[in-house]
Amino acid sequence: MQEIDNLVAVLSRLPGFGPRSAKRIVLQLLKKQDILMTPLIDALKSAKNNVCDCEVCGNIDTKSPCDICNNLKRDKTTICVVENVADLWAMERTGTYKGKFHILGGVLSPIDGITPKHLNIDGIVSRIEQDGISEIILATNLTVEGQSTAHYLAEVLRPYDVKITRLANGVPVGGELDYLDDGTLAVALQARQIIE
Repeated sequence: MQEIDNLVAVLSRLPGFGPRSAKRIVLQLLKKQDILMTPLIDALKSAKNNVCDCEVCGNIDTKSPCDICNNLKRDKTTICVVENVADLWAMERTGTYKGKFHILGGVLSPIDGITPKHLNIDGIVSRIEQDGISEIILATNLTVEGQSTAHYLAEVLRPYDVKITRLANGVPVGGELDYLDDGTLAVALQARQIIE
């Protein structure tokens, strides 16, 4: 029973799973080992061995630079700054944004001890200086921390010759990009505004 308890404990640590849902998943995995558990184990091993962080934007892929950074059809003069990979995926789902990305790796949160040195801000500055960036879209979540991070970034980037925009209305205050529908995200991206 220790092996089952360990599996339930590990699954319970995943976002959205509590002990009860983890137990249901474990039961399904054990009942259908050939069609569920074995492929899951293989997929997890493959991901562990092959997935890496993109050295340019911070995305995850099987190579670095990632497919988005390597895509010559994307607008290389525009960078959309997001908090994490889930937010990048949310923006990609809209199908409307054709530029590059930059992942901060979180947001400023003095309560949690997250300061500017904990975020990938230097990477944005380097990309502006080296890559001829003309626009930075600040697409942090509309939480207190996300808003504070966007304002901080706008101040840091203001000395550079780059247009700084923010996602427009349509994204609800307190909303997180990963939970929004594609239409709301698409409208917000298209109606973005310059930060004054």
